[in-house]
Amino acid sequence: MGKIISLKYDFSFKYLFRNEEVRRRFISDVLGILPEEIRSVRLTDTWLWKQYWKQKQGILDVVMELNGDSRVNVELQIEMMAYWDRRSLFYWSKMFADGLLTGQKYDKLKKCICINILGFKLDSRPEYHKVYRLQDGAGQAFSDRMEIHVIELTKTLNGADRVDEWIRLFNAETEEELDMLEAGTKNPGILEAIKEVRVMSLKKTLRMMHEAKLKEIRDRNAREDYVRAEGREEGKAEGKAESVLRLLSEAGTVPDFLRRRILQEQDPETLDRWLLIAARAENIESFRKKAGMF
Repeated sequence: MGKIISLKYDFSFKYLFRNEEVRRRFISDVLGILPEEIRSVRLTDTWLWKQYWKQKQGILDVVMELNGDSRVNVELQIEMMAYWDRRSLFYWSKMFADGLLTGQKYDKLKKCICINILGFKLDSRPEYHKVYRLQDGAGQAFSDRMEIHVIELTKTLNGADRVDEWIRLFNAETEEELDMLEAGTKNPGILEAIKEVRVMSLKKTLRMMHEAKLKEIRDRNAREDYVRAEGREEGKAEGKAESVLRLLSEAGTVPDFLRRRILQEQDPETLDRWLLIAARAENIESFRKKAGMF
């Protein structure tokens, strides 16, 4: 049973949506829009710029402009995280506000749609495709500018939703699963996506990224198990160093020499100081200066 590159990783997920036909059909199925009504579904910049240096930087998975009058953000979140709902609202609000240029009137604000694909159960309800909008208690819409979709990959499918085949695709791990999906569908978007996954699985560079991602997950799990089991000082130091690197990754790409220097540090007080600096750092260079790393 041949393994394929899973779509549950950020690099493969983003690679898939480079294909315009995949984007068009996915949006059509999730939003319930006829394909012929979609004039354009153009990829746009995934950075959400900060207005103030203390603001949190946002980086979205896949951002599209739909028919020139709506923005769509497709987010993949496989592991459960604290305050996920607030994080989703943060990204939605940033995307909504960033759509207005200085001096423009409010009528220029585009509709913003967030499609969240989750690898965990958000709640105990059986529905696996939920749609949230702004409305009052009687169901009267306040505005059509906000729409949030939640697609849960781990719930039992009932075959009644248009996104069922997309869920099966995102969950596929083997060639056999792709073959079964291909044999049972007439959806042009799914068929095109299956081709992309097969090509992706053959590409040497993507295969290397896939294996590196798996190794990173295994290593992280091993480190966490070690810290929990041993509780030794070096384990605690390594955990703090990893926390410093995680914070810095939000400020930019961490150079290899800086990563090695942080991971080599064993002094807990130094690591605690670096944690505070990293939490407030606007970029990598400011962290280096404040931490005394020249």
